[in-house]
Amino acid sequence: METINLLSEGLIGYHAGWERQRARVAARIAEEVPDGIILLEHAPVVTYGKTGKPEFRLLSESEYAARGIELVPTNRGGDVTYHGPGQLTGYPIVHLGEGKRDLHRYVWTLEEAIIRTAADFGVAAGRVEFHAGVWTESGGYLAAIGVRVQRWVTHHGFGLNVDERVHQGFETIVACGQTGRQVVSLSKLAKTTLTLEEVAHSSARHLGVLLKPD
Repeated sequence: METINLLSEGLIGYHAGWERQRARVAARIAEEVPDGIILLEHAPVVTYGKTGKPEFRLLSESEYAARGIELVPTNRGGDVTYHGPGQLTGYPIVHLGEGKRDLHRYVWTLEEAIIRTAADFGVAAGRVEFHAGVWTESGGYLAAIGVRVQRWVTHHGFGLNVDERVHQGFETIVACGQTGRQVVSLSKLAKTTLTLEEVAHSSARHLGVLLKPD
């Protein structure tokens, strides 16, 4: 699977990232490119899915604007989440061939890649029954997942919290509609400062193994 690492470009606005993603999806549908994953760090943005509840966005539009946080409705599944500095955002663009057209299994695969990535840095993480994503044993929310498919090509993906900067944005929402749940970062859990580059390398490696064509 090809890795499209955009971290060297710095913070990327949500719409600019979406255009990169959209173009790659179209090229994958046309079989012009192989499966791949786009890895980047977004400028501050709160996004919400088709069923997102307004009450989970805790500020007014003007208050979000004053904090430099963009508000964007999306066509993915899931509720409200945040992307911004300190978070690794991954957009796997993968064709789900015959026998693999199971979105629950695909979400499980993304979760598994993040669980294995956390383990690379000595952090135990896993799944919970009440919500998709990756969680810690203490109930902390480490990574959000929201996906969509178009002609069985995946887009959207995951947001993995790498360092403590993410809290500046998450404090303005009820993350994924999970009231009372704490958002945690990989760096804090690993008790060391991790870079997005090293976490990106690990996550891309695990995704490449888990999503490898038969």
